[in-house]
Amino acid sequence: MTAGRHLQKRQSGAAILMAMLTVTLVATLAVGAMWQQWRSSEIEAAQRARVQSSWILAGALDWARLILIEDARAGGADHLAEPWAVPLEEARLTTFFASESSASTSQDDVQQAFISGRIEDGQAHLNVFNLVDQGVVSRPALAQFEKLFDLLGLPGADVARLAENLRFAQDTSPDNRNGAQAALLPQRIDQLVWLGVAPQSLALLAPFITLLPERTPVNLNTAPAEVVYAAIPSIDMAGARQFVSGRTLSHFQSLGDASKALGERGRDINDSLHSVTSRYFEVVGRLRLDQTVVSERSLVQRDGLAVRALWRERVAAQIRAPSQTPQQAASLQ
Repeated sequence: MTAGRHLQKRQSGAAILMAMLTVTLVATLAVGAMWQQWRSSEIEAAQRARVQSSWILAGALDWARLILIEDARAGGADHLAEPWAVPLEEARLTTFFASESSASTSQDDVQQAFISGRIEDGQAHLNVFNLVDQGVVSRPALAQFEKLFDLLGLPGADVARLAENLRFAQDTSPDNRNGAQAALLPQRIDQLVWLGVAPQSLALLAPFITLLPERTPVNLNTAPAEVVYAAIPSIDMAGARQFVSGRTLSHFQSLGDASKALGERGRDINDSLHSVTSRYFEVVGRLRLDQTVVSERSLVQRDGLAVRALWRERVAAQIRAPSQTPQQAASLQ
């Protein structure tokens, strides 16, 4: 009897152990299945958000192109009081739809989409490519950058090095012995490190410089005081601020108007370095869709009524407060 009881207890213990193992295995498989389902849904949501944001930002760029085309129809100078210069503050995407289409735009993902953006004058900054003219360092452009570097407290020697490295990068002739060591031509401001500009210096320079595909004059109607100071040889910083303050009351219709506003210093104004119109603009769009924030920057060129995008750069999406995984949710219970 004793042996039989021991055998019965052993069999009962083994059954309990098998039941526990079975429950553990089922729970593990269930959690794994939940995780796979959660991961699939997150990937699908991310892909849907990426496609939707791409189409919406493309539409925003087309809208900006239409604004610039209408501005070209009106003619005249380009200044900061024009419609293109008014930024679009963040607004719900559905506010731009016609009222009769409200029934088809009531989906939750569209309701939670918010868009903002702005158009910036590319010629409101000093163009780095102005430093080299037909394979030779341009003295007027070099003087402008030297004034800017001095204003920002940056070493003047860095300007000469930047200009020389840019000249080497642009020189593709067979006689260029330094061609093998020359850096690639930069396409973005942060790529100027290839030409020897320190990242710390770029952080200070970025608001005042640009990279445009050809030599461009500075638009005196839109340039900030720092750029006006650098672009006009005989002006000081106080004069540049006064110049910028004065144009807010009445923009300059021509370079003659800008020259008159400067008085005797207006003799330094010339159409090779200065203008009151622009051909290049940067379009910045930002979309907030559910948990995802996507930004896109584009450079557009306007020639008459033709406005075309030269490049588009998508900034990496930022995920705000990602949802919890099933394991994280279970651990909080």
